[in-house]
Amino acid sequence: MLTQEENELLTRTGPGTPCGDLMRRYWQPVALAEELPVGGAPLPVRLLGEDLVLFRTPGTSPLEGRGEGEGSNIGCLAIHCSHRGADLSYGRLEDGGLRCIYHGWLYDIHGRCLEQPGEPAGSSFHEKIRHIAYPCQEVAGLILAYLGPGEPPLIPGFDPLRAPDDHRFNTKVFRECNYLQGNEGNMDAVHSAFLHWQHPRWRSPAGFDAVDSEPTNYGLRNYWIQHLSPERSRVHINNFLMPNLSAIGGGVPGREGFGLNWHVPIDDTHHWVYVINFHYHEPIDSESRRTNHAELGLDYRIVRNRANRYQQDREQMKTTNFAGLGTYYYLQDGCVTEGAGPTQDRTHENLGFGDAAIKAGRQMLREAIADVQEGRDPLGVVRDPTENHFEVVMTWEEIPRDRSWRGYWRDQVGANA
Repeated sequence: MLTQEENELLTRTGPGTPCGDLMRRYWQPVALAEELPVGGAPLPVRLLGEDLVLFRTPGTSPLEGRGEGEGSNIGCLAIHCSHRGADLSYGRLEDGGLRCIYHGWLYDIHGRCLEQPGEPAGSSFHEKIRHIAYPCQEVAGLILAYLGPGEPPLIPGFDPLRAPDDHRFNTKVFRECNYLQGNEGNMDAVHSAFLHWQHPRWRSPAGFDAVDSEPTNYGLRNYWIQHLSPERSRVHINNFLMPNLSAIGGGVPGREGFGLNWHVPIDDTHHWVYVINFHYHEPIDSESRRTNHAELGLDYRIVRNRANRYQQDREQMKTTNFAGLGTYYYLQDGCVTEGAGPTQDRTHENLGFGDAAIKAGRQMLREAIADVQEGRDPLGVVRDPTENHFEVVMTWEEIPRDRSWRGYWRDQVGANA
């Protein structure tokens, strides 16, 4: 369990908090690209406790999926006008920027005030205004923003972010809870045998031979080895990617692809799960992927939610599945992570054998917070292009029991090279 102080250290992400300072050292998704179409209206968003507005202007976009190019045509500004606080998401897109409808102040994507129609001719007052603005890039169907100090790092070279557009499918899911309990759910080895079990009767899961984690250049590679028979074991590998992502099963075998769950704080009691599924070798059938997320509304909120108790079906628990929550994993996960409260009180938890990855992940976050406080880049922040490569592997395959499971992931890397 954690002390109250330790829990607050890892869960509070607003401006000026230690974990908030850590999160701001990384690029974070602020919207799906589909939410800000060309010619579309400005989009109000909230990220890490800050209210912002996104908008597109005519300009040069980066190369889709690679984060490369001459620049961005997407602006990310503090939502309240520097003049008298009007909401800029109602502004006009014109003259190369975003114009406030209250008094006509015009801002570019860098937060420079270009025009102040109410000021006398020849006034230089506009040159004194520096509105809060954050760099943005459109990458792999996401709009990423950097809210930290100094020069932004490189956009991480994760395979799903570099994949061709038709090899990837993105969406997002709203969560009424702190980001950490959502991300820790991805690192929970045991819950799939219960929460996601598609059978009315619980069965004893195969026993664990080993539960372990090892550090990587991006976070943690987590192993769960289950005993199936005297000859066979099943190796599960997933990954914690600093500071708020997990690589999980993406509906395809580990040698073919995987998914990313990117748990992005809206504030301390709400977050978005940006879901990225991708395939290494062939295009993804986007329509089938959308069908898999059919329970999502147009606002990316699940229709069955805490307000209606997720429409849990007690009869279904007798005939169809263990939890009575249908087949949509993100609904099932939402029920248990939101059920822990807006911010889980970890002073009363009792972690067991299968929770080794959760313990290791928390320790890694604490160390990264200390790095930021001491002026160092935290783990996973990359500035040298030659180092922007991450061997992220996700698999759940059977192997002979006498095979070395700790090195098994190297076969996965070779298969996808």
